[in-house]
Amino acid sequence: MKKLISIVVPCYNEENVLSLFFKEVNKVIKNIKDKNFEFVFVNDGSNDNTLNVIKKLSIKKKNIKYLSFSRNFGKEAAMYAGMKESNGEYIVIMDADLQDPPALLTEMVKTIDDGEYDVVATRRVSRKGEPLIRSFFARMFYKIINRLSDIDIVDGARDYRIMTRKVVDSILDCQEYNRFSKGLFSFVGFNTKWLEYENIKRVSGETKWSFFKLFRYAMEGIISFSTLPLSFASIFGIIICFISFIAIVFIVIRTLLFGDPVGGWPSMVCILLFVSGIQLLCMGIIGQYLAKTYLETKKRPIYIIKEKN
Repeated sequence: MKKLISIVVPCYNEENVLSLFFKEVNKVIKNIKDKNFEFVFVNDGSNDNTLNVIKKLSIKKKNIKYLSFSRNFGKEAAMYAGMKESNGEYIVIMDADLQDPPALLTEMVKTIDDGEYDVVATRRVSRKGEPLIRSFFARMFYKIINRLSDIDIVDGARDYRIMTRKVVDSILDCQEYNRFSKGLFSFVGFNTKWLEYENIKRVSGETKWSFFKLFRYAMEGIISFSTLPLSFASIFGIIICFISFIAIVFIVIRTLLFGDPVGGWPSMVCILLFVSGIQLLCMGIIGQYLAKTYLETKKRPIYIIKEKN
């Protein structure tokens, strides 16, 4: 009996590329003769014609499932919902903008079918076409999170991957509200093979990830997989206490040797501002962790489905 492969496709305002995406993927999978395929499209609260395009595709093809959220819950929620609704023994996650090359599917399926690997994932080896500042901060993020956390997140790693059902079930067991899938993929472990490819531009439209959204996503990853920032408050406190002690000793010795000259108020203001800034920074770090804990205790659903076929 042929194995079923589920292709999960999170969609947010992708009306211009969905038909082309479906066409390109079908060109590839029709040559994979020993497998059956199903598509799971997740409409993440799009405000364009994305849902209608998906519905039209589902009328033409019986192997298309779709679900539509009541609002935009984010790509993390869309991937989670798609994996949960999938029925395949293997599950593929792909973006609809064709930045995830469908041609790699043949090699991905062949590799995971050999049984040596539980996951076949992809990573970009270049960031051609991206703004230099964005590319720089992206690389810095991977360096920082790998130093702060116990998991290893590969630089350039994409969500585009094929996984066995066992791996997907392990990811679904991680039911936190604040999700960072790149970290969760690494957290669950399993044998992973990486396929490398050059960066590919979107076939249409613009990226939905602004610099601010990427920054928030990076903060989400660091807070989700490292408690080391909480130690910064203690470290800063110890350093400032040590500097203060040295300064007191210096002032006492200077006063005994040279009297008590009038000190300038600007230096005092600078010191007060510096210490106050450190205190606010530490409070902000602690506040971020408290906020995430607060959201988790609410036990709100990760997503809400408005309709599905």
